[in-house]
Amino acid sequence: MELKKDFIQQIQAIISNAQAKAIRSIDTERVLMYWQIGKTIFEEEQQGKERAEYGKFLLKSISDVFQPQFGTGFSVRQLEMNRQFYKQFPIANALRSQFNWTHYRTLIRIENQDKKDFYIAETEKNNWTARQLERQVNSQLFERLLLSNDIQSVLAVAREEKLPTDAKEIIKDPMVLEFLGLRRESAYYEKDFETAIITHLQDFILELGNGFSFVARQKRIHIEGDEFFVDLVFYNRLLQCFVIIEIKTTKLTHQDIGQLQMYVNYYDRFEKQDFENSTIGILLCTDKNDAVVKISLPENNSTIIASKYQLYLPTEQQLIDEVKKEIEKLDAN
Repeated sequence: MELKKDFIQQIQAIISNAQAKAIRSIDTERVLMYWQIGKTIFEEEQQGKERAEYGKFLLKSISDVFQPQFGTGFSVRQLEMNRQFYKQFPIANALRSQFNWTHYRTLIRIENQDKKDFYIAETEKNNWTARQLERQVNSQLFERLLLSNDIQSVLAVAREEKLPTDAKEIIKDPMVLEFLGLRRESAYYEKDFETAIITHLQDFILELGNGFSFVARQKRIHIEGDEFFVDLVFYNRLLQCFVIIEIKTTKLTHQDIGQLQMYVNYYDRFEKQDFENSTIGILLCTDKNDAVVKISLPENNSTIIASKYQLYLPTEQQLIDEVKKEIEKLDAN
């Protein structure tokens, strides 16, 4: 006799579910433990007359007592992080059960409260893993969205207080694609770039933003006997429209914009349903001349977006420089 395959799978599912619950339970208890330790340290510290000196003494003394027994979880640095954890999240009932300690460790390091609120909302809404949250913080997601939006708009979309009505509220410029594994000093073809995106599709969709799903690669379209191929097609359920992506491994030209505009027009006329919004086109390019983009498109354009990509995580200074450029553009207008 042999056991039925579905019977074995049923038991495997029970075991996997139980293991996942056990891990979540351990993570939750660890978060609460660190919060309670931080609370205890903070309250004791407030009783010291010389708070700064007493605080240092307190952390070192606790570490000396407990680190030999419990390891690096009781280092001075870890204890300081526990104290900061309680100070930044003083209400235990407000702690998110789906966040583990690694989530909170990343959030604690964010000083700006608006920025912290944004990442909390996005992590909760999108169910980001701790690794995904860390990657988004390191890629300066918040700052990149602010290049074309105001803080309140960015926070409102993150908290789902409003649905995005403009593609620029979701789509970032520049896009950071370090996960593709392509070296920025190497020469590569658009096909290689496209293949790398498909290979890392989950990460690419995460970088694209909320509400995206993959539709097609090298989508063939026929126009009066001529054949064309669209690099990538996505759909965004929040914007309720198709999103076409064309890849250029060189600086953007007005011919590239014209080609993408043709694809957008085709989708609007032959693919889009009446209840859906106008198709959006994104040109991913290594560099662009914003003046060329602006003059190549209608003044009321809201469907073609040129977004630079970079194959490495930006530094804080690079983002500051980008923000300054945008401010200078606004002042010039």
